[in-house]
Amino acid sequence: MVIRAAAFLGIAMVGIVIGYFIIKPSDKLRVFHPRELDERLVDPSLRNAEGEHHILDFALVDQLGRTITLADVKDRIIVADFFFTTCTTICPKMTTQMERVQEAYAKDDRIVLLSHSVTPEVDSVPTLAAYAQLHNADPERWHFLTGDRKQIYALARRSYFACQDKGDGGPDDFVHTENFVLVDPQHRIRGFYDGTSAKSIDLLIEDIGKLLGEGKQ
Repeated sequence: MVIRAAAFLGIAMVGIVIGYFIIKPSDKLRVFHPRELDERLVDPSLRNAEGEHHILDFALVDQLGRTITLADVKDRIIVADFFFTTCTTICPKMTTQMERVQEAYAKDDRIVLLSHSVTPEVDSVPTLAAYAQLHNADPERWHFLTGDRKQIYALARRSYFACQDKGDGGPDDFVHTENFVLVDPQHRIRGFYDGTSAKSIDLLIEDIGKLLGEGKQ
């Protein structure tokens, strides 16, 4: 009887352990594919795309006047957002939260922050330099980017899926989104976060740590 009870207990414990690992949240972040996202965020040509989605290449100018391309941030974790310096609504909150991300990983050059101006005709290099200085941006880790408007708007919609897919990047088009997008060193999207929410950015900071852990596996 004692042996039977011990055997039953052993089986029960095995079941509990297996169940724990089944329901335990994974420490590995998911990889986002266009077909899994709200179709309003995805260009029709990409909604049923097969295989992995990767961030598109770009050539934009940062606050120091340097041309920055995807090759310049290769093998690094990217946090991207879209803002403009004269914004008085969501952008100041977003920039404050991006400061928190920079501070959390201030000594880790495996992370780079890319803030794209959606009013590049206004946000010149000197304007971005002043804005970056105001927010204590490390120019080696946080790039405020300006350049071709159509390219920036295409990045927001066809690369990062940061805003609804409508508009052509022309003079009457406007991107205004609170989304922060997390991209891994393989240039795959791994998360979306509300850049106006401290709680959401707490999660982003935690998720960056998970991505860094993936690189050690």
